[in-house]
Amino acid sequence: MAKDNQFLSKEEEQEIVAAIQTAELNTSGEIRIHIEATSKSEPYDRALEVFGELKMHATEQRNGVLLYIAANDHQFAICGDEGIDNVVANDFWDCTRDIMASHFKKGDFKRGIVAGILNAGEQLKHFFPYQTDDTNELSNEISKG
Repeated sequence: MAKDNQFLSKEEEQEIVAAIQTAELNTSGEIRIHIEATSKSEPYDRALEVFGELKMHATEQRNGVLLYIAANDHQFAICGDEGIDNVVANDFWDCTRDIMASHFKKGDFKRGIVAGILNAGEQLKHFFPYQTDDTNELSNEISKG
């Protein structure tokens, strides 16, 4: 955890944004990260709210993915848009979740987020491969609540 009482340092945030850029070279899917201190809702329910607030459903193929993190609550959730949900198995995000959780349990939040992003990109490329005319439809910046 960053020393200035933030969840991540500026350098760690830059590494996460770079991981999003790298992952999106594999897939036309759009990956976003949202971090907030705490949530009054269940993590997945809050992730769905944030997904809507960030207008992540506005991608052509409906292939946005949100990695939502409630840092102080030690909880996170992964949600994908309907374009993804329509073509993948119900347990599609389990491996990404497990990779992230294994790093989080060790207190290595940046590495967990980066590993989750890269795994999500790798998984998505099977269903939504990168296209040469692909445009970045959603910001790669970390959103915060």
